[in-house]
Amino acid sequence: MSTTPVIIEVALNGATSPQRNGTVPTSIDEIIEQGRACIELGATVVHTHLVQHGLPLDDTVEGYARCFDAWLEIDPNLLPMPTIASGPGIDGKLGHLDALGARGLLDIGFIDPGSINLGWAEPDGTPQGFAYINTYDEMNWAIEQAHRNSFAMHFAIFEPGFLRNVFAYWRLGRLTPGSFVKFYFGGDNGYMARGRGVSFGLPPTVTALDAYLEMMDLEGCPLPWFSAVPGGDLLATPVARATLERGGHLRVGLEDHFGDRQPSNVELMREAVALCETVGRPVATPRQAREILGMATKG
Repeated sequence: MSTTPVIIEVALNGATSPQRNGTVPTSIDEIIEQGRACIELGATVVHTHLVQHGLPLDDTVEGYARCFDAWLEIDPNLLPMPTIASGPGIDGKLGHLDALGARGLLDIGFIDPGSINLGWAEPDGTPQGFAYINTYDEMNWAIEQAHRNSFAMHFAIFEPGFLRNVFAYWRLGRLTPGSFVKFYFGGDNGYMARGRGVSFGLPPTVTALDAYLEMMDLEGCPLPWFSAVPGGDLLATPVARATLERGGHLRVGLEDHFGDRQPSNVELMREAVALCETVGRPVATPRQAREILGMATKG
């Protein structure tokens, strides 16, 4: 059993609407306050989307800056993380990270290292959706951006091929210090969480988790790793406890959560902390989280 402290990420909102969960934050002030409450409970990575997507670059940067400034006042070692923007080209998608990094508000860059169909089921069950495309040129651009800004890199693993792409960059020595992977297990309701019928990737089972860990072991890749269940309930699956038992870290929050109950971000954080206590692993402080990931600490 690992005794390494657990890094807990909370993903506050994403595409989750008030109709899906009435407690989701719907303003920047609510994002800030829910982030603060989760930080008090032990969240060290705080991921958010802005309430409005597709804003001009300056407005995007200012919106994130309001949130990140408020959280970093609590502890400069916290790790806020935005999402991709919708501008043209890869610089339109990730250019706001440069601006946030220049202001000292961001230490994690990201790219989803692969392409996949993401969808939902129409009322008659017919699959519908879109191709989520991330090219190798875009991956190269994002990794170069991380080097320019001394960012760690976050890689969301939607399916095993994504992890193989990360291995390719890792073998080349191109990943920045602090980089990590996050296994996205497909919940029954899929990434779009519009109801049961169409999902993605591997299911949230211990066998699936062990398949990813076998890949890491065969490659000899020591990157830290997290588990998440978009379109489901990580804490209701055996993956959550198995992740803690095998030395991994957790992502919870309303961006991912979908199910029969409607917990708040704070309630999900409390449940994650309680599970860590049950398993016997402490929750990482912000400074410990940076040390575990291999990032420089602040203050």
